[in-house]
Parts: sequence; C-alpha cells; structure tokens
Amino acid sequence: MSDTPSEAEPRRPGAEDGGGAKGSAGGGSEGGGGAVRGRTVALTKKPAADADAPEDAVPASYSGDAASEGDADGDDPDRGDVDWGYPVAESAWWFADLQAKSPAPVRPATLWAALATGVLSMLLLGDGLALNLLLVAVPAALAAYYAAQAAGRGLRRWTLVWGVGGFALLAVPALRDADWPTFLAVVTAVAAGSLALHGGRTWTGVLFGPIGLYTSVLTGPVWGWRGLRERFGGARGSLGPVLRALAVAAVLLLVFGALFAGADAAFADLLGGLMPDASVSGGPWHLVLLVLGLVGALAAAHTAAAPVQWDRVEVPPGRERGRLEWALPLIVLVVLFAAFNAVQLAVLFGGYDTVLEKTDQSYAEYARQGFWQLLLVTLLTLLVIVFALRWAPRDGARDWTLVRAVLGTLCVLTLVVVASAVRRMDMYVEAYGLTRLRISVVAVELWLGLVIVLIMAAGVWGARWLPRAVMASAAAGVLAFGLVSPDGLVAERNVERYEATSKKDGEGKFDVDYARGLSADAVPALDKLEEPLRSCALEPIARELKKENKPWYATSWGEVRARAILEDRPLSAEEDWEECLRLRDEFQYR
Repeated sequence: MSDTPSEAEPRRPGAEDGGGAKGSAGGGSEGGGGAVRGRTVALTKKPAADADAPEDAVPASYSGDAASEGDADGDDPDRGDVDWGYPVAESAWWFADLQAKSPAPVRPATLWAALATGVLSMLLLGDGLALNLLLVAVPAALAAYYAAQAAGRGLRRWTLVWGVGGFALLAVPALRDADWPTFLAVVTAVAAGSLALHGGRTWTGVLFGPIGLYTSVLTGPVWGWRGLRERFGGARGSLGPVLRALAVAAVLLLVFGALFAGADAAFADLLGGLMPDASVSGGPWHLVLLVLGLVGALAAAHTAAAPVQWDRVEVPPGRERGRLEWALPLIVLVVLFAAFNAVQLAVLFGGYDTVLEKTDQSYAEYARQGFWQLLLVTLLTLLVIVFALRWAPRDGARDWTLVRAVLGTLCVLTLVVVASAVRRMDMYVEAYGLTRLRISVVAVELWLGLVIVLIMAAGVWGARWLPRAVMASAAAGVLAFGLVSPDGLVAERNVERYEATSKKDGEGKFDVDYARGLSADAVPALDKLEEPLRSCALEPIARELKKENKPWYATSWGEVRARAILEDRPLSAEEDWEECLRLRDEFQYR
C-alpha cells in the first residue's frame, strides 16, 4: 500500500518515490520499480531528459561519499543512482543506457585477488562444500571491492547489509551436513552478493540485478585479460616473461615437492592435503575449478566496476479505475475471507470434537485437506494486492483512504488465513510426523505472512523501502532455516512424537525408513532413541560417515558432531539389526 498524498494534500519530501502518485501504490520508484528523475528509460521508449536540467547535465560519476540527501544511506531518489554511485553511459539503445560506462582498467590488486580465488577454488572446492566456500568467497569479495574503488564507487549501508548477509548465508554449509538447506543458502547468497554489487532500490533493481552478474561472466574475463596486457606494457610479447616465470615456478614446486615428500612421510601427508589431485580423473576437475573461480571473481569485479542500472527502468503506471469498478470486487472478496475466517475460528480452533462433529472427518484428514489450498490462497492474495495497487483510484484523499481501508482489511484477514494454514500443518504433523517437505512449506507460509505484514507497514509509512525489505526478509528466512538445522528439527520432533505415543498407547509411532534417509545433522536427536531402534535409524548415516574421508575445510560441524556421538556410543552388533526389519514393518503407518 502507498503513502502517496493526494493532490489536495501537501506533498511530503520523497513522496513521489514512496508510492508513486503517477505509478501504482507500492509501484512507484520504490514500490514498483517506477520512474526516477534524472536520465530514466522505459522498456518501450528512449531515455527522457530531466525536465529541470539540460540533457548533458548528468554528472560523469557519482561518489558514494557525496550523497547527503534522499535516503538515510545516501540514496538520492532524484538522482536515480543506487547503493554505490557509478558513472552513467551515453547510448542509443535502452539496455545499453542502463549499463555504466566501460570500467576503469583492472588494478593489480583486483587481478591478484581473482587469481587467489581461482587457486583456492582449485585447492579447496574439490572435496565438497563447507568452510572452504567461505574461504574462497573472501578474495572474490576483495576483487570486487578493489574494482569498485577504481570505478569511484563508495560503500554504503545497504551494500554492507547485502555483503554481510551473503557471507552469513555461506556459513550454512560450514555448519550443516544436509544438502538442501546448503543449496538454498548458496543460491540466496549469490542473490545477496548481486545486490551488493549492483545496489538496487526498486523492484526492477532487486529482481533483475542478478542478470547483470551473469552477463559479466562473459565480459569480466575479457576485461581482466585486456587489463592484464595493459599492465604489462601492452606489447604482444610482454606477457611472455611472466608466463615463463610462472611455468618455471610450477616445475620447481613439483620437482622439489616430490623429493621432500619422498624424504619425509609427515611432510608427504601435509603436502597431499594441500596439493590438488594430479591423477587423470582428478586433474581436469581441479583445472575446471581453477577456471570457475577465476572467471567468477572477474565477473564479480566487472559487475562492481560497471553494474547494470536496473533502477533506471521505468515501469509504466497502471490505468486507474473508478471507485466502484475497483472496490466492488475487493469488497466481495473481503466478505468471503471474513466468512471463511469465522468458520476457522469456530471449527479449526475449536478442538478435535468440533472437527469430527461438523466435518465427519478425522483431525488429520481435515488438516491435510486444507493446507495446500490455504497456501495457494495466500499466494493469490498477494497477486490480487499487487494488481489492485496498480489499478487503484488515486484522484484524491478519499481515494487513498478507500484503498488503504479495503486492502488493509484484506491483509488482516489474510493473516488469519496464514495462521489457519500453519495450524492445519501442525495438526497434520501431530498425526503423521514431521518431514522435510512439511517444514519447508510451513517456512514458506510464515514468510508470506511476513510479506503481508510488510505491505501493511508500507501502507502506513510508505513503500520506498519495501523491495529491499522483502528481499532482506527472504535472505534472513533462508539463513534462519539453515541455522535451525531442518534435518535435526525433523528428527527431534519425530523422536518426541515416538516417546509421547509410547507412553500413551504403549507402542510408539516412528517412521524408521524416513529417519534412515536424514543427514548427519539428525544424529543428536536420533541418538536419544532406545535400542535397537537407535542403531537401526543411525546405521546408514554411520556407514556414510565412515566411508567419507574429507579434509577439515570440507567437513561441516554437523558431521564432526555426529562422528563424536557415534564414537562415544557405537552402534549395536550387526546381528541385532535383524530386529530393524521387524521395526520398519511395525512402524509403517503412513
């Protein structure tokens, strides 16, 4: 929702960006990637000049320290720049106008940092992802920092927020053994890193920023090679001495390293842990990792030096509708939501007996029937709010009061739907246990509820900050999801359920097959089970840990903790595992 004043009201500073009187509520400069003053560009037309200044009045570059007005972190809505100031290019076609001018030549510090990224990738990433991912990310971030400095871009508050958030997300692989939260954390870290490199205040800047990072995968290495040649005089043969020196150094390291390794077994073990695999099967893979690390660092540096200015894309505002045409469908929807929520308060939260009486279903069947529908309702409601803001009437104060009242009521009722969906999943988990899918969809539903709360806050205080707040909440949610250890939480909840049902019925409910497929993060919880159920559940995890022999930098804390537990309490003898087959049949209940 928007804080845009009516024409009859006095305009507040920055109101044009808050909700966009000429755009949509929540769809202006900040709310919907709308127009910004200065040199802007539409998706279907050429850039328009500033009405208050001549076309050539755009400064050649912006310094991060020079911004003193506009946003609290230095973003000036009237200037159209992003978190780091950068030069503006002159071009005849719209996409190129979004691209900053050619970056400054590569600094030696950038090249060394990129080379360090490639070497560390080759040495550390071949054995898996854990702490090594953080170690590789440090020189890559330094390469981007040095390139941004050379381009005249200064650090700002949101740049640090995205950068620190990206590094925090990369800590998840170092802590958790499970692959799925690691994958989510790495993908989100790339998105946060893209925002740190590009900046981005509007929806277009936040959503399309990663595109500029991926295009730099092609332009970054070319830029780095050109800068390398320039640094060494630009002559065709100037790189020859450097390449020959590197080749001689590599030969000396291999020859004398092999001799020292043959002379001392301890040194051989140390060298074997540091040097890449030179075998036919491992050598090419390490070469690929070297290239990927080098290219990735140069792409990040090129993006920091010449980002695509997606904030300058102008999204045409939606055509405003009349009050009746706009409000009637939404009021009908609000009435429907209110009726549904009234039933939820009377039935869903009324207890087991009420559910059986009114629906002739079991508690779990009632919960399972409605959760997915309510999740879809939440998603569709967000879409309804987006389009309603785009087409909302905005002729005066009465129109904006109507918009806030109708959409605010719809948001409040949607929060009740979110609570109902979460409650249904909790009921379903009580009956059937917790799984990875169930904990994931609950996390998504809770995040959608948070987005609705942010939209409600934007309706009160303005939508300028909304795009970055939504993205930050998503990154924080993924980080929290990884830190709580979802596999460990699944195992802990199911063990508690087993103990509770054992005391109640004398025969506990536990899905042994599902527990055997969890990662090492689940070992602390599964270790609380009684024998032989404990050994039955832990046997595949223990076998996998015994088979793996990763170096310290590729081993997560979850694996280290699991090994320590299994060493203190070894599994029962193999002949007792025959009981596992009986237990697996006995506890199948889904």
